[in-house]
Amino acid sequence: MGVLVGKPAPDFTAAAVLGNGEIVDSYTLSSAIKGKKAVIFFYPLDFTFVCPSELLAFDHRMSEFQKRNVEVIGVSIDSQFSHNAWRNTPVNDGGIGPVKYTLVADVKHEICRAYDVESEGGVAFRGSFLIDEEGVVRHQVVNDLPLGRNVDEMLRMVDALAFHQEHGEVCPAGWKEGDAGMDASPAGVAKYLSQHGDKL
Repeated sequence: MGVLVGKPAPDFTAAAVLGNGEIVDSYTLSSAIKGKKAVIFFYPLDFTFVCPSELLAFDHRMSEFQKRNVEVIGVSIDSQFSHNAWRNTPVNDGGIGPVKYTLVADVKHEICRAYDVESEGGVAFRGSFLIDEEGVVRHQVVNDLPLGRNVDEMLRMVDALAFHQEHGEVCPAGWKEGDAGMDASPAGVAKYLSQHGDKL
């Protein structure tokens, strides 16, 4: 598949550990995110190196995602029991503690293949996907294994999508909450660049 932007997010049902610590056998994406935005992020493995920094970065910003009514879902090829053990390991001992979002067990690698983020080694690349209220992928970025992602950038993209949905305007380079948008027309581009072009 490669690029999923503009396409329905592949649905799945799998075992997972929920943000409250409950282990479930059947977590279905479409049911969990119905009517709201969602961020799905893939990471290689539990109990590794770059991964805990990313999972903690998401957890530290959960109040911001929740404020925006965004469901956050992490996915790796580990089992739900490994996810649970990692959540039960203190941060100072290399764990992630009780993160407040769902961790999905992709033990058959079906989900990472559906999102086309499986590496040759079998683990998932660091793929991140923003899904809108209709279940359509609106943003994706995939990092190689050594490169940790920027969670603040995902929040910026959530805000940009919400701004576009509310105002109909498009978001120029580096747009952030509170900035001016741009009318998607030659006149709109000219107006925006005349006022803001020197700041790009």
